[in-house]
Amino acid sequence: MQPWKDFQSQHKERFLNELLDLLRIPSVSARSEHKQDMIQCAQSVKERLLEAGADKVEIFDTPGHPIVYGEKITDPTKPTVLVYGHYDVQPADPLELWHSGPFEPVIKDEKIFARGSCDDKGQFYMHIKAVETMVKTNTLPTNVKFIIEGEEEVGSPNLGTFIKDKKDMLKADVILISDTAMLSLENPSIDVGVRGLTYIEVEVTGPNRDLHSGVYGGAVANPITILAQMIATLHDENNHITIPGFYDDVLESSAAERAEMAKAPYNENEYMHDLGVSSLWGEKGYTSNERTGIRPTLEVNGIWGGYTGEGAKTVLPGKAFAKISCRLVPNQTSEKMTKLLIDHIEKIAPAGVTVKASEHHGGDPYLTPVDSIEYRAAAKAIETTFGKAPIPVRGGGSIPITALFESVLGLKTVFLGFGLDSDNLHSPNEKFDLANFYKGIETIPYFHQYFAEMKK
Repeated sequence: MQPWKDFQSQHKERFLNELLDLLRIPSVSARSEHKQDMIQCAQSVKERLLEAGADKVEIFDTPGHPIVYGEKITDPTKPTVLVYGHYDVQPADPLELWHSGPFEPVIKDEKIFARGSCDDKGQFYMHIKAVETMVKTNTLPTNVKFIIEGEEEVGSPNLGTFIKDKKDMLKADVILISDTAMLSLENPSIDVGVRGLTYIEVEVTGPNRDLHSGVYGGAVANPITILAQMIATLHDENNHITIPGFYDDVLESSAAERAEMAKAPYNENEYMHDLGVSSLWGEKGYTSNERTGIRPTLEVNGIWGGYTGEGAKTVLPGKAFAKISCRLVPNQTSEKMTKLLIDHIEKIAPAGVTVKASEHHGGDPYLTPVDSIEYRAAAKAIETTFGKAPIPVRGGGSIPITALFESVLGLKTVFLGFGLDSDNLHSPNEKFDLANFYKGIETIPYFHQYFAEMKK
């Protein structure tokens, strides 16, 4: 048995309590009222890294929220693993749907319920504790560097500049990220890729003020109606996206890759029951797993306008708004797809209204080669602790910084996620199973061991 296992067993309650303390900090990057909470959380991450045995930890200010950098250099001749994570979390709204306070972590049915428990505090904290166990047992076979940022949930607007400015400081051999999910503890998997993202906001303006819907209704274009009609044209009867050129650059998956994806356990009835839906929806000709992994999508993330308060108000609104995002696959780029989407939205605007579309943020898709050292080290680590080889899958979410890591630092990324798709990321009652948290801490040291061995 590896010497770090005894250490982990002896300190597991402390590991958990430290995570619970971190989860109590409402580090919501999207809300200005949480600025001090962001500073407090960055400071807390710094303290935990130092306690874990890091030689050097520094908090770097940015025009937005701070970035925490830490390192443990054991031997300059050894390979270096750069761990990325984020301490910021999504807003907790709608609060009324939470069964307990989003920043008052509760353990129920062996699960931690709190905002950030899985995305991403619980997952990056596994790495801090894994490194601590190796440092304290003198078994760390690599050098380790950490970037824990505070703006991932708002598109990492300042991380790119930081990476470019600190390129020498960030020299490494691989990027290791736990911000993804696996199928289950019974059927472990590794994400070999994540989708890119294009995110825009649309504003439709009609009359110069809100109008009486009885006096003016039927004579003046209603911006909400127009916006709804425009959105409805973005998919055809096969749920295929209708924007000209949208699929031009899509890297089509081979029959062999689709067959490999099909090995993942999947029960459609259980899937629908978990979501509370009676049927599924998506692009014709593809399975649900393929629709959320290898195919691009277009979704309306929010739509509003007019009167939405209590009671009735018969108003014809002057404006309507929507937030629209696209998930992208290789070889689509966020820059090209954002322009394509904005141009199309503005082009299909009818007479009688003015349409303005603007970009929020985005990022490019990413693929990890399955024949690479980093992937093989991760797969072997999972096989060691789970007792079976992981299934390679494509993640449906986006981690925009991965493409930038490769372009600026020249490094490949391996995703070693221990969350579950059912963990309610970005939703009320976010959770992280205790078993997954501890399994991550157990598995990560093996990645360092195997990666160091394969790099020799």
